[in-house]
Amino acid sequence: MADVKHFDEAAVLGVVVQLFWRQGLATTGIRDVVTATGVNRSSLYSTFGDKRQLYLAALDRYLDDNALPGFARLADDPRGLPAITQFFEQLIRARCSGERARWGCLMVNAHTGAESSDPDVQRRLHRHYEHLRAAMRDALGTAHRLGQLRSGADIENTAGQLALLAYGVNLRSRAGAPSAELNSTVHYTLSALTTP
Repeated sequence: MADVKHFDEAAVLGVVVQLFWRQGLATTGIRDVVTATGVNRSSLYSTFGDKRQLYLAALDRYLDDNALPGFARLADDPRGLPAITQFFEQLIRARCSGERARWGCLMVNAHTGAESSDPDVQRRLHRHYEHLRAAMRDALGTAHRLGQLRSGADIENTAGQLALLAYGVNLRSRAGAPSAELNSTVHYTLSALTTP
């Protein structure tokens, strides 16, 4: 087993993120973490703290590496509705195919477990949702300026609706929903926003 002074903390945390993402908190024990990382229990505890602290660190890492960069790209995209469409297409492709197919989103998955009652987890879940909603709001604002939205569209509430749709895509894909079904729902929702 590796000693605390002889392993790459960032690399180990990356492995832990994958483990919690794939298996969930409740079904992942410290023994699983030891096996996956090759780092002994005492070194894990002295570096990251207990399992709860390790999970919080994994949530932070996932936010910083997996979620927030994509939200920033969406918010900054100058295309408006095509950017939102692409966001959902890429989300569905990532959730339904490839090495992480059917894993869902670590943050969305956390809403469904007992850990969602932990105030520190709740803060991270709120941060994730608010960043996603803000990115949708910015993209919708661009769409409005470009004349792409139907008259009277409520940008704030629509941003919340689209953020919840993204959460639904993550949950349904984890349950095995086919990509065609998810894409159909997304395209129907977005078509209702467009100008005639």
